[in-house]
Amino acid sequence: MSIFITATGLYTPPFSISNDELVASFNQYVDNYNRENADAIASGEKVALQHSTSEFIEKASGIKSRYVVEKSGILDPNVMTPIIPKRKLGEELSVMAEMGVKALTQALDNAGLTANDLDAIIVASSNFQRAYPAIAIEVQHAIGMQGGFAYDMNVACSAATFGIAQAVGSIQAGIAKRVAVLNIEVTSAHLNWRNRDSHFIFGDVATATIIENIDEKTHTSKGYEVLNSKLWTQFSTNIKNELGFLDRAEFLADQTDLYPDINEPVSDKLFMQEGRKVFREVCPAVSNLINEHLTENHIEPQSIKKLWLHQANINMIDLILRSVIGKDADKSLAPTVIAEFGNTSSASPMIAFHRHQENMQAGDIGVICSFGAGYSIGSVLVKKC
Repeated sequence: MSIFITATGLYTPPFSISNDELVASFNQYVDNYNRENADAIASGEKVALQHSTSEFIEKASGIKSRYVVEKSGILDPNVMTPIIPKRKLGEELSVMAEMGVKALTQALDNAGLTANDLDAIIVASSNFQRAYPAIAIEVQHAIGMQGGFAYDMNVACSAATFGIAQAVGSIQAGIAKRVAVLNIEVTSAHLNWRNRDSHFIFGDVATATIIENIDEKTHTSKGYEVLNSKLWTQFSTNIKNELGFLDRAEFLADQTDLYPDINEPVSDKLFMQEGRKVFREVCPAVSNLINEHLTENHIEPQSIKKLWLHQANINMIDLILRSVIGKDADKSLAPTVIAEFGNTSSASPMIAFHRHQENMQAGDIGVICSFGAGYSIGSVLVKKC
């Protein structure tokens, strides 16, 4: 049985925020906070916040801009979160489903398929706007797909490779022939835009990947055979996002007042990470897993033509590339999109894959690799047709 990635799709939101715009908003918030808390800061009860700069952001991450579903609220120093009107479930598409449909429609067109050619849809993302019904089932309904199945799964930033592995498994098990894996991320809503160390990291996007058993038809030159997958997880709280439906109950349990305000700020429940620990612990783990994966499949690292890596941080990408290929590795082997998109969590390696397949010839081997909270790492070996 031969299983291939035959097409991808990319939906990019209409708004982009440059580092300069972001810094201007953040620094205004800092000035407002320090002025409003001047007495407490002077007495030592509170610590003054520090300004940020575009130079700091680019040096720390490689990010120059990011796309978002809504811009005005993020840049308002009194709001600093996207303002997204409520949609009536069942009457309007949810935000995530709308983004997913656009990416999937493009991928289906690129594959020469229709909705009813699909047997399954997997939405593999870091965050979901609701617990259920599944975004994947909403997308299934929205595109008019008759029959088949759909479900959501979450492996944080590693969800793309884990989703591909599940799609391949479904095909190998005989329960599907064609599966769409969607990585839909509205990370702007899970981010604490008031945190100097992380407010610049994420962007919004949606990708779609079509995976097929194509024994029944002639394959085109655009596809990649999926050779093998390797998955790994280990519990860590160095990257976390704890916001969930139990927060209301936990908040009430902590109160002594009879009628506490349950609308307490949730900033401590949003995205948080110990960046230095993550860099120190995750980079070698990713490099080791890729090298083990290559060894298990009798592939020399120097024969790899592309590493489509999670776009977490430009310095992480560079270190992993050098650790896998060698210290003199050509940086074009690990194409980046982080400067334009920021970190788009689960979708990021698929944006790199979608955008950068230059110089790939028939028989060339590439690695799609994602990594993130959990910890979690996924590696998928593919061969150009």
